[in-house]
Amino acid sequence: MPVDRMLPTPEARDLLELTRDIADKVLEPRVAECEKTGIFPDGVFPALGAAGLLSLPYPEEFGGGAQPYEVYLQVLEELAARWAAVAVAVSVHSLSCHPLFTFGTDEQKQRWLAGMLSGETIGAYSLSEPHAGSDAAALRCRATPVEGGYRITGAKAWITNGGRADFYTLFARTGEGSRGISCFLVPAGTEGLSFGKPEEKMGLRAVPTTTAAYDDAFLPEERRVGAEGQGLSIAFSALDSGRLGIAAVATGLAQRALDEAVAYAKEREAFGRHIIDHQGLGFVLADMAAAVDSARATYLDAARRRDAGLPYSRQASVAKLVATDAAMKVTTDAVQVFGGYGYTQDFPVERYMREAKVMQIFEGTNQIQRLVIARQLAGT
Repeated sequence: MPVDRMLPTPEARDLLELTRDIADKVLEPRVAECEKTGIFPDGVFPALGAAGLLSLPYPEEFGGGAQPYEVYLQVLEELAARWAAVAVAVSVHSLSCHPLFTFGTDEQKQRWLAGMLSGETIGAYSLSEPHAGSDAAALRCRATPVEGGYRITGAKAWITNGGRADFYTLFARTGEGSRGISCFLVPAGTEGLSFGKPEEKMGLRAVPTTTAAYDDAFLPEERRVGAEGQGLSIAFSALDSGRLGIAAVATGLAQRALDEAVAYAKEREAFGRHIIDHQGLGFVLADMAAAVDSARATYLDAARRRDAGLPYSRQASVAKLVATDAAMKVTTDAVQVFGGYGYTQDFPVERYMREAKVMQIFEGTNQIQRLVIARQLAGT
């Protein structure tokens, strides 16, 4: 059922209605088959780009929607309620645009940003490596300065949209230590860049996740974003926003699982009554609803802080932690509500449960979120 939302403007309300209409007509009819077969959803991202849904939090001068982050995240939630993998890919695309918008030169932004925000080009975020997931400072992929630019050598892992994206926001080592990492914007057709076979994942199967190999790939100097050695701070700045995106996606997934469970509980009968009327099950559904509402409240609080220009790093970690843990619990409980049927592919709740698991892992595991929160509380 549609969630009643407190939106800041009539324009935002119209935007959310547009999102629901597109999600129902473009995403809903294709999700089950594409996720079952692992087929990439050709045509979906151009449709979202044409509707302006890939550029919402960015300024109009670059073709963005100039929407507050709290509105953009609620759009993501609506997309996730129909198709989590697509919503994750949209969040990753926005994450990939953040370094160029925030740290790029005026010339770089004029040259590349409009195409990125229009959906003409789709992005991917390339930070993790096979040996270094959460430990970003341990990167080994190296960008060696040469005349006119850099030679990139090394491997990257866990790239959402890998092999399908048009550009890759890459973090590679240009020096030593945590201040020896730099950020680059890599076009998909760069010579020396290749991709591994898509990972065979538990969920989110329609959008590929791959490794990437850089074999002496040349990048002109103009492709570096920010100063040399600034890459780690750029990456962490982007991740604060990205964690809010995943929190919104997880909330949308949990809301859909709750809706399916409630609808089933109103129809299914046991012992002469609909099962929703049995107190034991009613309490399960109530706890699911409380978890979803709490998740939404935490990500909106963080987003409003971001929109107000206040520090929000800790709140972003809280939102990612709360929302993704909630999604795992709510989708697991939804399978329980369906009983044996929930364990089959005849109903979508088993897919929701599989999709929820990875949300506790990417954009920094939930153990990393706890570490971030604890360090901020300690003032370190």
